[in-house]
This record gives sequence, structure tokens and C-alpha cells, in this order.
Amino acid sequence: MPSNRALIMLALTGLGAVTGISPTLAKTSALDPAARAARPVQVLAEGWRFTLDPAATGPEQPGFDDSGWAPVAVPHSWNRVGFYRADNGERLNRPETIDKTMGVGWYRLGFTPAAGLAGKRLWLEFDAASRIAEVWVNGVRLGTHAGGFSRFRLDATAALRPGQRNVLAVRVDNSRPAPGAATADILPLAGDFFVHGGLYRPVRLVATDAVHVDMLDHGGSGIAATTEAIGPGRAVVRVTTRLRNDGAGVTPVTVTTRLLDHLGRTAATATMTAPLAAAGSGQAEQTLTIARPRLWAGTVDPYLYRLVVEVRCAGRLVDRVEQAYGIRQMRFDPQQGFLLNGKPYPLHGVGYHQDREGKGWAVSAADIAEDLAIIREMGANTIRLTHYQHGQPVHDLADRLGLVLWDEIPLVSQWTLGGAKEPSPGLVANARQQLQELVAQNRNHAAVAAWGIANEVDFGNSLPAFLTGSTGTPPDPLPLLRELDQLARALDPSRPSALATCCEGRAFDPGVEVPITAPVVQLGGTNRYYGWYYGKPTDLGPALDALRAARPWQPLALTEYGAGGATTLHTDNPLASPPDSRGRKQPEEVESLVHEINWQAIKARPWLGASWLWVAFDFATTVRREGDADDLNTKGLVTYDRKTRKDAYHFYKANWTRTPTLHITGRRYVDRAYPVTDVKVYTNAAAPRLSLNGRAVATAPRCDTGTCVWRDVRLVPGRNVLVASGTVAGKAVSDRVEWQLNPAQARAIRIDAGALLAAKGSTGRFGSDTFFTGGDAASLDKPADYGKPEVPTPVAGTPDRDIAATYRRGTFAYHVPLAKGRYRVRLTFVEPSAAPGERVFDVVANGKTLVAGLDVAAQAGAAKTALVQSAEVSVAGDGLTLQFRPQRGEAVVSAVEIESVDP
Repeated sequence: MPSNRALIMLALTGLGAVTGISPTLAKTSALDPAARAARPVQVLAEGWRFTLDPAATGPEQPGFDDSGWAPVAVPHSWNRVGFYRADNGERLNRPETIDKTMGVGWYRLGFTPAAGLAGKRLWLEFDAASRIAEVWVNGVRLGTHAGGFSRFRLDATAALRPGQRNVLAVRVDNSRPAPGAATADILPLAGDFFVHGGLYRPVRLVATDAVHVDMLDHGGSGIAATTEAIGPGRAVVRVTTRLRNDGAGVTPVTVTTRLLDHLGRTAATATMTAPLAAAGSGQAEQTLTIARPRLWAGTVDPYLYRLVVEVRCAGRLVDRVEQAYGIRQMRFDPQQGFLLNGKPYPLHGVGYHQDREGKGWAVSAADIAEDLAIIREMGANTIRLTHYQHGQPVHDLADRLGLVLWDEIPLVSQWTLGGAKEPSPGLVANARQQLQELVAQNRNHAAVAAWGIANEVDFGNSLPAFLTGSTGTPPDPLPLLRELDQLARALDPSRPSALATCCEGRAFDPGVEVPITAPVVQLGGTNRYYGWYYGKPTDLGPALDALRAARPWQPLALTEYGAGGATTLHTDNPLASPPDSRGRKQPEEVESLVHEINWQAIKARPWLGASWLWVAFDFATTVRREGDADDLNTKGLVTYDRKTRKDAYHFYKANWTRTPTLHITGRRYVDRAYPVTDVKVYTNAAAPRLSLNGRAVATAPRCDTGTCVWRDVRLVPGRNVLVASGTVAGKAVSDRVEWQLNPAQARAIRIDAGALLAAKGSTGRFGSDTFFTGGDAASLDKPADYGKPEVPTPVAGTPDRDIAATYRRGTFAYHVPLAKGRYRVRLTFVEPSAAPGERVFDVVANGKTLVAGLDVAAQAGAAKTALVQSAEVSVAGDGLTLQFRPQRGEAVVSAVEIESVDP
């Protein structure tokens, strides 16, 4: 596989605007002066002035004084959102650099188009402006665009003065949608991501002849190419070119369409001539037949031709548009999964948001290339572009890398405001517009496989009004979905309509009803977070089977799954308790475990058309205070700054690639709580080996699905150097980590029962709950919810409230690996709610009763009051087993402390 640097260079040498000639696409284009002259492009990147001022008056006028505004370059966004609470000194986003302002910003640019553009049609092209933009040139209002993710163009011919200084003014507004607001009808109305403001993608001036390939094709190229058939030794491609004549007379137009191979040789060509009426438009319908086509075959062989459309009037070249084009056939099948060129091609990949630390959405082509290089390194062959239209660079690069794409519009969670039961006509129109733009701008990309029309609009009454925006009976999403589905099929019958659901088939409380939306579209997508928000990781497989059984005729894809992972938070056992999915307790190890188990379910179901884990990179959202971050969703496999690949990233690299991979997990958990631990390695090596401080670990690992675990490895006080090694396809591979064990931890084991993350204790260092079998974890505290922090419950009789607040309950045991010797056992109990006599249990140590008939409520005197019991025990060398056996009710324990009393 190419290196990240090689993939980035491939991206940067392959990106170009569809509106003009892309000289990087082919040497023939770069050397053709007539072709370059047909559609000159001036990128408007430098020299802009900016202010964030909703009350500004007059900036659209050419004489306005903007000298006090900030100088900026475009792409630009004023927002910086999301930061990690543990600042390592290198963070670009910190509390003092955050700007979550949602409102009106103004941009102004003075620029001089070339004098030679006089007589041309002049267009201003914006690759995106969030979320609504109004544009003036020299005080003349050109128009407005509603929607923050798609390219749009405005005719500036009458207002611009070639050869002279012109003033371009743009007012952008990313205000949160609310009834009566200018953005009230602009999608998205809601979503678990932050809508950054600004001119965050490139802006350019494009000049064309009066006769041109239509510049007003919903921001698209004006060309629609579809592979109609692939047969033995041939392929047929249909090309429809929209033409426009802005001149004063009828003009005969000759359209020549060619398909060129990578050497610039003509693989197929078609020519037609027809009159084009004055101030009119028309279409050229042409068919290309390619002999012995080389197919676009995903990451195996992402071969691309170049589709070139040339328009001539009286023999003179007046316009030329060029795009990469891959010949392929794609199909989602309910039994065989995803088929590429008629063959099963399992899709496994990631969801992707476009923001990154320090830049927000104003990322460069190089940034996007780096992101895709990271994604390809882990072995992904597909990306779900969530939850809105992404720009041209990612589409161009996906074509070149062979990454299959799911595109979608930003219809997310909510489609009405103010308790309305139906979407407004303006919102319906905006949804239709954004879908038209999505298809027109991306339909010629070989990588695009599906058009997503919505994400998680099937919550029904399962979520509170502050998230869904509705009270009482929730609005019905089906009428809007049906309309968008019909539009998607009409715009591009060659690709399936699709949507991602959240809720069908999930277990809810009585009274919760969710609409069944998946049957509306051709391809069903399901977002399922078993093991994170609900259920257990092992529940995913049966849930997928149930959805398939409900609609055996419909292809199914898993559009989201995963868990949060904080790189600075660690647990000794990810099964210690359920994760705090909306709060702080989100250790990296839980994310890894959820992915390990979920991937086993996915891998075992070849009929599943595709799976996209959530998510490639941590991203900004203002509805979360979770893990080790504020205003970040930490489910990424890579951190917001792209500097840290979490452990789960290497799990997929071991499973999805043949690249020699060996990664010791838990490397960031350096200061260890326990002297005995499991060591887990992600690898595609057949027989990995492990050494500790230069000595081989004798026990053999258990290996499954790229995961090898050495059980009960005993650390030494002080420095512990672990080295794992192996061989993959004859190539040696190894990894090294260094952990520390405080000498005090070698003499004592302190277990914070029921805790996923151990709290601080006054008696010494605690570890999270582990060494247990049976029982369930519980807590006295009210859990965090949607950005609201956890609410602690007072516990009397102890200086260690945080230790005492969590507990294990039921019938359970602890099997603690201890060496031969004498130990003091100290147990802390707290009665959660039972009255005296309702909960009575015994504690048995290695078969001998340690505590008999314990009634915590009676002995402590009240609920939520700590009770401590201590005793000495002897261990013969095979460890200590503490059994908690109920007589009435369930047994409970909040802390288990075992300390050597031997000299």
C-alpha cells in the first residue's frame, strides 16, 4: 500500500475544478492553450477582509471602509469548536481560542479581473458558504444561496468591470434555525455536529463564452455521464450535455465528446451539431462505445478515463469541460451484499466529518488528502460522507483511490420548527434543492454509490423535545421522505436512494413509538450502537438479522456503529460496568472492545451490503461534554488533530489490510494500577510473541479476529518494557511499550467495585473493577445526559465518597491472582436503598466464611452510609477467591482492598 505521503501527493496532483480545464488531469490539457483560453479561472483566495458583525450596514457598497476588518484568506471560517480538557501543550483548540458564534459574517474583496475578459460571460463560483450567502459586486446584488454545503454560481457579467478594480461583498449567516429566522427553512435544522460559518471552501471567477456548457446546472458541470452497459469486450456510456446560449442570435453548435485513456489516447468519441437559440438552452445526447474497457474496480484498480466535452461554434473552440470518469457497475443486493462489476466486493469503512482542530470546516485539499491517506492506511475501502454534501476534493480523491462513497443531504433528526407537525414549503423546497445540487455536482464520480436522503428521522417520541423540536405527537417524516425518494430516483436512476435509521427494532419503554421509514428507499441503512447507548455489543448481530428478516427484499447496510474513546482515560477492564455514553467515563479500552465484538458480527454476515463505523476522526458538536473533551464527539478512531491513532484504529488495520501490523494496546495507560494484567495485541501476524523486560512470556496467547491476548501477565515494580513481535508474509514486525508499576501497587490490590474508571481513594491507589465473575455494576449517582453532568449522591461515613458510590451487586465472586502469603482484606459496603432485613449475604474467602449474615443497612444504621469490614486471610499460592453469596436480596460491595501483611 502506498505511504501516507504518496497518497497525499496523489491527491494534490489530481484535484481540479470541474468548471474549467484541470491541467493536472492530463498533460494534453495543460499543453493546449486554446483549451485553457476557453474557460479562464481566477481563484479568489487572498486579500479578503472579514468582520463578524450582524449589525453592519453598507459593506455591500464599493466605497465602504473595511480597513478595520481582519485580513483573511479564503477558505475561511470564524468558528473554532471543541477541545480536549487535558491540554498537552500542542493543542490548537483551547478554551481561550474557542469561538462558537453562530450569526452573520461579512467578507469583502477588491480584485482586478484581466482586461482580456471583456466580452466574456463572467461567473462567481462558490464551492460552499455556510449556511446562507448573499452576494454583491460593485454594489449590485447578484443573488443569494440557501444551503451551506453545495457549490453555487452567480452571473456577474453585468456588474463586473474587467481590467478595473472591483469590490466583491458577501454576507454569510450560520445562525441556528429558529421560527422566523432567516435560516428557518435551511437544512440542517438539528444534528450532532456543529455548523461552522464562513466562506469555508474556495471562491473563484470563471469566464466563459456566450455559448457554454451550462453554468447554472445546480452547481454541477452541466454534464451527466452514465455507464449504460458493460458486456464482453465493450462498454456503453451515455453522456448528456446541457448547453446554453447567452448570445443574441441563433448559433449552430458542435459538441464533441471524447473518452481518453490514461495515456491521452481516444477510447471513444461522438460528435453532433445542432442550432442553439438565442438566450436559450438545449441538450446534446451522445453515446460512447468503448472497446475492451478497463473497469474502475475500487481499491483493487481505480482506473479512470478522462471525459472531455468540447463545444465549437463555426470551428472555434468556445468551451471545454473535463472530468475523470470511471467505467463501472455497482449494485446492492439483499443476498449477496455489494456487487462491483458483477462480483461481490464487501464494503467496510468509516463515516467522515470534514472539520479538524484549528480550522473547523475551512480545510485545504492537502488536509483532505491527509485524512483519506489515514483512512486508507487502516484498510477502509468506503466512506460515508456525513451528514451533508462534501466538496469536490474528497470526491476526486475517492475516485483516484477507489474509495466507494455514500453521499447524503443534511436532513438530520428534525424537519420542523416550533412544534409544527409538517415541514414548511420553504424547507421542502430547500431539501429538494440540496438533493438536486448533490446529484448534479457528484453524479459523474465513479466512487459515488448511493444518494442518502436522510439520517435518523425515525426517533418518533423516543427523544425529548429539546432535541427533536416537537411536543406531543411527533411530526411524520414519511411524506417528505417519499418526495425526496422520488426525486432522487428521477435525478439519477443508476444509483439507489438510501437513508440511515436509528430506531426500528430497538427495545424502548412502553409508550414509545417510532415510524418505520426504511421501506421508503431502495437501500436501507441502520445506525446501531449496541454496547454503547444501549444493549451489549453482542446484540448487534441478532438486531441485523431481525432487520433483514423484516424486509428480505431490501438491501441492508450498517451505516453507523461504534463507541467513544478518550485517549487519556483508561480502565483495567472494559466490562467493569456499562460506559457513561453521555458523560465523562469513556475510556479508550471500551471503544476497542465494542469494535472488536461488532466487527465479528459484521464479518459473519456477507449479505450486509456495507458497514461504516462511526467515525474516522473526533469532530465538533456542541451537544456533548464527554470523555476527556468538551464539544467533541470522541467516537473517532483518530483524534481531532489527526496526531493520535487510537487502539481501535490498529484493530481494523490488522483485520482490513495485508500491511504487516502489530500493535500493543493500552500504550497510553502507562502508570498501572495492578501488578497483574492482560496484554492485548492487534496483529495480522500468525504467531506473535511477547517479552517482558527481555524475558519471553511463556503463556500462549488466545488469538481471534486479529486480536491476541496474554492473560495474567505479572508486572514488576518499576519499569516494565513489553515487546511484541511476529512475522507477516516473511516480514518481521514488532511493537514496544513501557509501563510503570509503583512499588506500593505490587503489594496491594485495591478494586473500586462497579467502577469503569477508578476513583481516588484515601487508603491508596485503586484500579477499576476487575477480577470478577458474575454480578452487575451499579452506582448511586445520577448519570450524565446530553451534556448535563453526572449528579453525585452523598455517602456518609467515609472520606472516599467516589469509591463508595459505585458497587457490584447480585451473586458474584472475585478471583484475585495473588502469590502465597498472608493478606489483609478490607471490604467497603454501602446499602443503596434496602431496609434492614431485606438484604442479607455472606462473604466467603477461598471456601471459608469471612463475613456471615451481613445486613449492611442494619449495621451501618442507614442507607447510603459506608460500612467497612476487615479480616486477614492466608493464600496458598493459587490466588484468592472472594465469593459474595446472597441469603436474601442481592449481595453488594463497593470496594475490595487486599494488602500483603508479610514482611
